[in-house]
Amino acid sequence: MSSAPLTVARRRAREDGFTLIEGTAACAHPAGITNRATYETLRDEILGQVRSAMPLDVVLLGLHGAMVAHGYDDCEGDFTSRIRDIVGPDTVIAAEFDPHCHLTQKRLDALDIMVMFKEVPHIDFAERAEEVVDLALRMARGEIRPHTAVYDCKMLEMLPTSREPMRSYVDRIKALEGKDGVLSISVVHGFSAADVADIGIKLVVITDNQPEKGRALAKQLGEELFSFRGTTGHTYFGIDAAIDEALAEPKGPVVLTDVWDNPGGGTAGDSTFVLRRFVERGIRDVAFGTIWDPLAVKLCMAAGVGAKMPLRIGAKLAPRHGDPVDVMAEVISVVPNAIQHFRESVVSLGDSVAVRFDGIEVILNSNRAQSFEPDLFSNMGIDPLQRRFLVIKSANHFYGAFSKIASRIIYIDAGGPYPNDPRTIPYTKIKRPIWPLDEDPHGTGA
Repeated sequence: MSSAPLTVARRRAREDGFTLIEGTAACAHPAGITNRATYETLRDEILGQVRSAMPLDVVLLGLHGAMVAHGYDDCEGDFTSRIRDIVGPDTVIAAEFDPHCHLTQKRLDALDIMVMFKEVPHIDFAERAEEVVDLALRMARGEIRPHTAVYDCKMLEMLPTSREPMRSYVDRIKALEGKDGVLSISVVHGFSAADVADIGIKLVVITDNQPEKGRALAKQLGEELFSFRGTTGHTYFGIDAAIDEALAEPKGPVVLTDVWDNPGGGTAGDSTFVLRRFVERGIRDVAFGTIWDPLAVKLCMAAGVGAKMPLRIGAKLAPRHGDPVDVMAEVISVVPNAIQHFRESVVSLGDSVAVRFDGIEVILNSNRAQSFEPDLFSNMGIDPLQRRFLVIKSANHFYGAFSKIASRIIYIDAGGPYPNDPRTIPYTKIKRPIWPLDEDPHGTGA
């Protein structure tokens, strides 16, 4: 997703006739704090490439925006400020971010243009890449003078745009862009599990050199966004209640998503709470995709398709992920370097296998990955349309593709392992006041 500006820039270079110099590209699934040496090595490699490429008219970046490394609470702020030091004040620096990023003063000082994906699930990263490249080129040609205004909503909240009120809100801010000097509007959702100062939701408005208008619009839209607090999230069911809801559906496939074991949020994807209840309740005609278990994958690959073997599944990383599920499993498929898709992107699952026991099929993968699209199942030889229940691990990025085949989508709150309630997270660096840690962070008395 963060590589989208590069693919857009390649096309625009051919069309517009400018010289494109490509630098290092790298990615990783969210997890814990990044090793300091890893971050510094990657950062310094790219900074060296920037120096070698000088002089530059534009530096274009595709970043996630929530990286934390040992010694660096604001990796992207450190990175972009160092780029600014190299290129000087006249080079345009533009970046596309995942909205689950942090917005810091360092980034505001370093960047001329910042554009966040608007959609959650992130189905618009290609469109936002078109936007950020176009704005960067227009600024470099002197056609616009971007000014960025920010309103801090002082709020932690889930903001899925697949449902109201966020669906209509995003549609309205998109309609404001490109008119009356408004160049771009973005919502920073933040990454609430991070223990850094600048987490939280913010509203970003970029105007064509109209700072007062930008500040007023950011405040207006930000205050409206704050008024949504407590109303934007999905309806969650406990495990047994979710299963009961699924059983009541007359036809499938019913999609149940284990929201708080989402590798896209940094968890391992190996918790077994939901699988265990399906087994204990004797429910059949269900496919799970996926449970991260590299050791089980190796054992099944060595045994081969058709092998029947005792297998210990999942929950190998930490006690808070549950207990492993012990079964007598049949290996039904083995796929080296398995993949799934997320729109145009290819997502690696690593070596993967599918096993069957007691009327349940489980995909085991060796690369952590959340569930994005139904080809997660079909690529492993399981037809998702022929299963009554599909159980996945994802917060909302699955919605665009799975909603097309699901008779119903049910969101499961299994209690963890992701720290899903900010009020229970032992923050040490967060800026206060902020909702829901503080009921009235803006001091309005409302």
